[in-house]
Amino acid sequence: MSTNWYSAPAPVTRRVRAYFAPVNRSAQQPILFDPSIQGRFDLNAPPAPWISLGWVQDFARKSGSKTSALLTGIPAAPLEQVRESLEAQVSMQFLSWTKLTMALATGAQHMNVLATTNATALAAVGAQAPAAVLPQSGSTATSILLSSTDAAAFSAGSLVAADVDYVGQTGFVGSPIAGAYVRTALTDLDYIRRVTFNVALVAAVNSTGLTLAQPLPGGAPTTGVKLQSISGFIDREGGSFFQEWSGLFVMEGSQGERVFYYYPRLQSMCGAEERSIPLSSRNQNGHARLLLKGQFLALPTIDPLDGEKVCCYRSFLPAANALA
Repeated sequence: MSTNWYSAPAPVTRRVRAYFAPVNRSAQQPILFDPSIQGRFDLNAPPAPWISLGWVQDFARKSGSKTSALLTGIPAAPLEQVRESLEAQVSMQFLSWTKLTMALATGAQHMNVLATTNATALAAVGAQAPAAVLPQSGSTATSILLSSTDAAAFSAGSLVAADVDYVGQTGFVGSPIAGAYVRTALTDLDYIRRVTFNVALVAAVNSTGLTLAQPLPGGAPTTGVKLQSISGFIDREGGSFFQEWSGLFVMEGSQGERVFYYYPRLQSMCGAEERSIPLSSRNQNGHARLLLKGQFLALPTIDPLDGEKVCCYRSFLPAANALA
């Protein structure tokens, strides 16, 4: 039996797949990606807690790290190189508008618009909403048990947010993903549900509760978690909060090889920005597709292997039978 070994050419790839996972903001603890264990994961089903954002375009990486020569002697001559600064950036355009892509495409806080039908006062971030409802015992991440009266307030095809009441907490708030940082106590009871990432689409409603089309990111509702309907999302230009996520970008070659770019900590570094692309070259009707633009600054982490500061890991898994 013989094996056909070959010298692999440069990978031929088409597009880039993007995955993001929430950094533990309080502990500044990123989500790990281990190419030795997770490198061959199904691209349509990433390992938890990574969230797939699908394909992205115009993916670009930029190193801002600077080096200089250490001079010695008379006349001075280079002895060795030293690294003066460490910096990396990455940018891309998202091909869909979702809760997460909108949050990633703005450098500031991202919020849910709580649904309301009887507001008495207008507000730029959405008016005061009806009181949140409390799920019953036995609820799961995809099945929310409610009383028949509470269930009647929701409808199939709507979005819901699930989180606890705001009762004066400060620091990072929102579960399981920090959605804001509160410096001084506020008065809005619904504030955490305004900023939470624990949202999902309602697939069906009956007299016993809701069936969700996707699991709540936070899993089954815990003690104190309440539910409110939301009608959309909103972000603002300004504010002091910065989004921070772990990022993983995958390029798959035609021979089955894979290139990974893993950024342990990425912070959004630009305000909300969109790009308008005409749907056709003639564009007589003026139709255009709006794409969200994301630009991120990579923050360094300490690699426990040797204590070095790093911003990014590039991994390559060769195709089968390719020579090293």
